[in-house]
Amino acid sequence: MSEFRQKCIGKTNLVGSFAAIPHSVAVEVMASSGLDFLCIDWEHAQISRETIESMVRAADVHRVPAMVRVPGHAPEAIQAALDSGAQGVLVPRVSTAEQAAMAVKASRYPPLGERGVGPGRAAGYGYRIPEYLAAANERIVVAVQVETAEGLANIEAIAAVDGVDVIFVGPGDLSVSIDAGGPAGTDKLSQAIRTIITATVAHGRTAGIFCASPQNVGRWAASGASFFVLASDTMFLGAGAAANFAAARDELAQNGRGLGRIRGATGTPNFLSLKLLP
Repeated sequence: MSEFRQKCIGKTNLVGSFAAIPHSVAVEVMASSGLDFLCIDWEHAQISRETIESMVRAADVHRVPAMVRVPGHAPEAIQAALDSGAQGVLVPRVSTAEQAAMAVKASRYPPLGERGVGPGRAAGYGYRIPEYLAAANERIVVAVQVETAEGLANIEAIAAVDGVDVIFVGPGDLSVSIDAGGPAGTDKLSQAIRTIITATVAHGRTAGIFCASPQNVGRWAASGASFFVLASDTMFLGAGAAANFAAARDELAQNGRGLGRIRGATGTPNFLSLKLLP
């Protein structure tokens, strides 16, 4: 856990996923899969501040580092996420060097930043404040998300900001912002992503990117990225359910049976007769 930031800035290949389901059970299931880290999505998911702490605690049980993607640039949200015990923050929609510097200030204790000292969970509810203060600046990952046309234009300045550990590309929002959506915009979007990754690595930062599928991980690793968020718990849930349902239908078709043949006398599906994919 304490080596997470060193792995990030050392450009160790790391593959994590977004945690969007607001429950500790979902976090434990994802953490048990072997992921390198989880990123709790406070920005887009229906997750409250108190739930974040429970989700971070669930990840801690399995010794999987948990970051939090905060809702915006507000220092209060960044500090709340870190006080919960998160190993880092992902700050969305960073489009200028000034915004990147603000994220760093909110994440670091003086003299490197302006993070407030409090008796939160990270500091043992006040019992371990001195120990936490001594190590936090070296252990907390500060990741900023570049996903706008303005951020693309300012990438050199953003990448030069001291204290930024990871510059993370959000391809979805970036494609909309630079008018590169759909198949027609594929080349334009790819070039924009390569520009961000190249500038990031040239300034000694770690480049990260969201990948909806594992096939994209190798592609962007070849361009210099080493920090990957692969899909999300909701995406994995939906894909797994869809794949197994389709496989069940195929089994029925191959055996010449209709759905009614696997129902019990009451009409309730007999799920014991369905075989899940390994």
